Amino acid sequence: MKRSGHADLPLHYGTVPPWLANRMTKLGRAITESIIIEYGRAAFIKRMSDPLWFQSLGAVMGMDWHSSGITTSVIGALKKAINPISKELGLYVCGGRGKYSRATPQELLKIASQTGLDGNELVRSSRLSAKVDNTAIQDGFSIYLHSFFLTREGEWSVVQQGMNGDTGYARRYHWHSEAFSDFLNEPHSAVIGYNQGEILNLTAPQAQATKTSILNLTREKPELIQKVAQRYVMMPSHHDVKAKDIDLKRLGATLALAHDTDISQFDELLLLKGVGPRTLQSLTLVSEVIHGTPSRFTDPARFSFAHGGKDGNPFPVPLKVYDETLSILKVSLEKAKIGHSDRVKAIKNLSKISQRMEKSFQANTNFEQVIAKERAESHKYGGMTVLGKAKKPLNNRQEQLSLF
Repeated sequence: MKRSGHADLPLHYGTVPPWLANRMTKLGRAITESIIIEYGRAAFIKRMSDPLWFQSLGAVMGMDWHSSGITTSVIGALKKAINPISKELGLYVCGGRGKYSRATPQELLKIASQTGLDGNELVRSSRLSAKVDNTAIQDGFSIYLHSFFLTREGEWSVVQQGMNGDTGYARRYHWHSEAFSDFLNEPHSAVIGYNQGEILNLTAPQAQATKTSILNLTREKPELIQKVAQRYVMMPSHHDVKAKDIDLKRLGATLALAHDTDISQFDELLLLKGVGPRTLQSLTLVSEVIHGTPSRFTDPARFSFAHGGKDGNPFPVPLKVYDETLSILKVSLEKAKIGHSDRVKAIKNLSKISQRMEKSFQANTNFEQVIAKERAESHKYGGMTVLGKAKKPLNNRQEQLSLF
């Protein structure tokens, strides 16, 4: 067993409005089914243990790209999306926030009775992963959310989140059942973050001889941060998306493919001919969440350019685009299930072609113009935030969409 990583996120409060929550559930189902069809259940479980991929998934769903609320909302959306079709997918989601977290053992035992898995062992894994992060490792964050993703084969991932009221941050922990050894013998591949002072770590080798009687205090070493930085996400406290949060070359290639390229020149995209440029932009980013490799998720904020954010950053959620993306994904999945996978392949090819274009793409610094154009045109696409509908700007001058 190894804990695969964690993320620090600024604490945000509030609820997800129904108009977004319903769409997040539908998109979560489409992305999950796409991954399982193409790569299998084990691949989905592995992705859930990657903090950068998880953050990118929340961003592409239209949640605030950097906040602690991504964890609760994404898990809630996936639970609603997956559990009604668990038998078909061979995938189950347990737990959640507060009282739902405490219901995890009963949910796991019920699943075990249906699948023949060892329920007691699953419950033990759930409880021990929470105990390690909440008690054996005392880093100042108290666990208040615990979720358990499980396949019918018994492979699982835990996503749980703790809160530190003093710093105003939440910390998300990711576990993966691959490479199991011992919960109490260095199960973590990374336990890093801003130095909190003395850290209580009963899983350290130094505590082996004495952990049955006393607790051994250890310190996080700053030099460890560089070694395992790829396992750690420290999201900034600012709400707006800034150029420094984005790989502009990657984003620029996506925008160029969607808005400045005649996709009819690509045989791999012929089935997407006629799809509007703005929907192609969203589909390309969704495609990357489904098919991208881990190195593609180092800038999660980029994925907010698919469907914006409910707080209006980087722009309001374009409901018409969101719904068209959902419709295209749904049709492609339904056809794939009966043996017609051409449309699924076309969506997959969007991310591949974007990455090819990226190699020779020269990004400039017109980042603010891109956001300004999205906001100016948001009313055309049914833009929404938690404050209501996006309004048509008084100055209707069109900004040129370009990163060149």
